[in-house]
Amino acid sequence: MKKSLYLSVLLVAIISCKKETTVEQPTQPEKQFAALEKANWFLGRWENNSPEGNLSEIWKKENDSTFFGESYFVIKNDTVFAERVSLEERNGKLSCVVTVPNQNDAKPVAFELTSAEANSLIFENPKHDYPNKIIYNQVGKDSLVAEIRGIKDGKEKNEFFRMKKVE
Repeated sequence: MKKSLYLSVLLVAIISCKKETTVEQPTQPEKQFAALEKANWFLGRWENNSPEGNLSEIWKKENDSTFFGESYFVIKNDTVFAERVSLEERNGKLSCVVTVPNQNDAKPVAFELTSAEANSLIFENPKHDYPNKIIYNQVGKDSLVAEIRGIKDGKEKNEFFRMKKVE
């Protein structure tokens, strides 16, 4: 009996000391700045040369969380419109922040991403007068259409800006 008691104690000791191993399933790391990655197709230089003038939009990656863009409309070597735009991802949310000289006291206006498809991004700011919606659509690999919408002079208005990639 003494022998079986020792064997039982030894068996319990061996079982209780056995290290349990669990196999952890590898997890995909969550992509940081995944919302901004949806706008990678913005990067580069876009233009539309027409009899009215030259529209240029240049987008560069400023850092991991921000793309910076500049837009110009030039008529006969005279810049008649310019704006600075940044796409900024903060806390998983993407914003389009627009600064236009001579508008809004040159203060930036933020538009929040409300819809993102593979080739389309929609930003909105319902509190802003005009525009209150900015839409970017990629058309093929070398074209984009920017659209602005809102109420102007009491009427619904939208404007389209078609551009081809040149760089």
